[in-house]
Amino acid sequence: MTIFNQQKLSFFNGKRVLITGHTGFKGSWLTKILVQNKAIVCGYSLKPEPLSHFNFLELENDIESVYGDVRDQKALYETVTNFAPEIIFHLAAQPLVRASYDDPLTTFETNVMGSVNLLDAVRNTVSVRSLVYITSDKCYENVDWIWGYRENDRLGGRDPYSGSKGAAELIYSSFERSYFQNVRHLGTATVRAGNVIGGGDWAQDRIIPDCIRAIELDKPLEIRNPMATRPWQHVLEPLSGYLLLAECLYKSSKKFSGAWNFGPKTDEIRNVRDVAKEIHKVLGQGSLKEIEQNSPMYEANLLQLNCDKAHQVLGWSPRWNVDKTLLETAVWYREYLNKGDVKIVTERQINDYFNYSNA
Repeated sequence: MTIFNQQKLSFFNGKRVLITGHTGFKGSWLTKILVQNKAIVCGYSLKPEPLSHFNFLELENDIESVYGDVRDQKALYETVTNFAPEIIFHLAAQPLVRASYDDPLTTFETNVMGSVNLLDAVRNTVSVRSLVYITSDKCYENVDWIWGYRENDRLGGRDPYSGSKGAAELIYSSFERSYFQNVRHLGTATVRAGNVIGGGDWAQDRIIPDCIRAIELDKPLEIRNPMATRPWQHVLEPLSGYLLLAECLYKSSKKFSGAWNFGPKTDEIRNVRDVAKEIHKVLGQGSLKEIEQNSPMYEANLLQLNCDKAHQVLGWSPRWNVDKTLLETAVWYREYLNKGDVKIVTERQINDYFNYSNA
């Protein structure tokens, strides 16, 4: 089985890597990993919010940042072609289900046309050797079954966000079959990950950021659907998969092209109430208030991924169980609430995770 550790990460030393969405939650963690491993990074993204993981990590000083919208075809095209990356991670998106109900137009423009703009830039940039195109587990048509969705299961989406991610997958497939499969040196893959948690997430309507905001306001955390279960995983888990896949695509382009799932073990699930209680326990503060769910907006109660392909072909597997994931997430936010140095915590967690070894 492949073990993806610090020695493996040395592959990125000196590689030219472009990340869309680098100022976001997952993007900032990915950028930090690559910077620590001496990649030459260019990020294309909206400007970070004042309260952001990107700013805490002071990444502006370590990389080339281009602030723009993926819907701006000209700006994105010029950034990709001028930087001439070898590897691209496409993370830029409108990532929230509830926000997609409020503003479906922006959701579809960003997640669909933004992806078209990126793929067209890749089509016209001969330097690209490896493209990791991130969508979501919500690209699958969720029929509420109890087993995990596989890469060849039906795509779909009841809410605008899920529909936009299903559409992004279809667009990728069209570009892959029309353009990319005939380019010998180019490997491309689409990746789907489930719920991720970790320090530095400030998105609205996510359970752990909501916990922290409630604590700062000295109010109980209001939860709408306490018994909803999710297969929780630390943000470093899918990122380790993306990095491993990027290297494999670079070295053997066609063998690893296609769709990949990255998620936790199917027994690593907790309901929303238990997650909030565990975070409050580690933080030593916080309380819950369950409120009646009367929203007409649909949200799936359970969505799991089957990751056998990643396990068997890439040798990838989760490293932190749900208890470790919740602990490390709470530790990061405890440092934040105590006005400590979350940059040090982030660096320590990255080093701990990638130095991990399996027997």
